Amino acid sequence: MARKPGSNPRAIKNRAAKTAAAMSAPAAVAQSQSKTPPKKKTSLAQFAKEVRAEARKITWTTRKETWITSVMVAIMVTLTAIFFTVVDAGLQFGVTQILKLATAG
Repeated sequence: MARKPGSNPRAIKNRAAKTAAAMSAPAAVAQSQSKTPPKKKTSLAQFAKEVRAEARKITWTTRKETWITSVMVAIMVTLTAIFFTVVDAGLQFGVTQILKLATAG
């Protein structure tokens, strides 16, 4: 009877070692796989330049866009409040009717 490929003791040990390495602590695996050197610390001036460069990329909404968005939020809040008020009143009416039937009167 022929043996299955990879069933010799050396192949089994290799698979067991790979499995143990994969299940070890993630930090240890990350350190062993990381080949890049640690990044050089930047100076405060370089950091400030990078912050200014990123801040220039920010696009602010116009006054009109802000106003339209605010009005839409107010409308949606109002509609939601009306919806939940109606649902609450309906549930209250239904429960009241069920309790009247239960107490016969």
